[in-house]
Amino acid sequence: MRVLIAGGTGLIGTALARGLRDDGDEVIVLTRAPEKSRGRVAAGVRLEKWDGRSAEGWGPLMEEVDAIVNLAGEGIADGRWSAERKRRIRQSRVDAGRAIVAAVAAAAAKPAVLVQSSAVGYYGPCADEILTEEAAAGSDFLADVCVEWEASTAEVEAMDVRRPVIRTGVVLSGEGGAFPRMTLPFRLFAGGPLGSGKQYFPWIHIDDEVAAIRFLLASETASGPYNLTAPDPLRNRDFVRLLGKTMRRPAFVPTPSFALQTIFGEMSTVLLDGQRAVPARLQDAGYEYVYSGVEDALRALL
Repeated sequence: MRVLIAGGTGLIGTALARGLRDDGDEVIVLTRAPEKSRGRVAAGVRLEKWDGRSAEGWGPLMEEVDAIVNLAGEGIADGRWSAERKRRIRQSRVDAGRAIVAAVAAAAAKPAVLVQSSAVGYYGPCADEILTEEAAAGSDFLADVCVEWEASTAEVEAMDVRRPVIRTGVVLSGEGGAFPRMTLPFRLFAGGPLGSGKQYFPWIHIDDEVAAIRFLLASETASGPYNLTAPDPLRNRDFVRLLGKTMRRPAFVPTPSFALQTIFGEMSTVLLDGQRAVPARLQDAGYEYVYSGVEDALRALL
């Protein structure tokens, strides 16, 4: 299988590209800076330059590939959300999706499937409500971004391209993302819950994130939204307790909500407002988790 990944130099994209390549698939990664990205992707992965907002230069690749995975978008946790950063977070996702639609529309031979990325932020802050894929979208900034992100590639469905949409939780990986930053306070004997600790923490191990994407690529009936989270989400206070137990460190030093709000501003919602998202459709489709329990996942990571 030949797979094109947009946003393939990030945490999920590099792991996905490596797994596909290791199994003999051909992988093409779109990146703004191929010369700088070579050291970040696995050997044998082909890099092609794009501007993130048009099909110029790379569009004919659609004639070559069987599948697309769209992970493109500026990181939401890279700094405080100024008005300009919020504009870039939103626009980078919408522009990338529209560019992919334009390339698919122009291709005579179209790919069979496009996996569109999104996040559990789609649901907004929902306290203790159990969120399957049938739950409605929220109304805060992240929810609005996710709605537009998902819609950015919806037009390919009218071109007979199957389109699963992945609403991903917090991806736990030892190679980057949130997890190394989460463990640092514990290494300094200063770990503990964030805010009240009551908010749910929708996590997924990187191995399951990659395996679930590949499962959806291969399943000829998979389309529509899928929550990519572990089956049993737990509260932040319970997660950090188990993280401390696994690391053999105390987990009783809380970070007050007001401190996080002062440091991160509006972005603190990512830390203080969780979602109790469950992977109902993924499990119904027959996906079997590598790490369904957080203790096994933490032991594997640490």
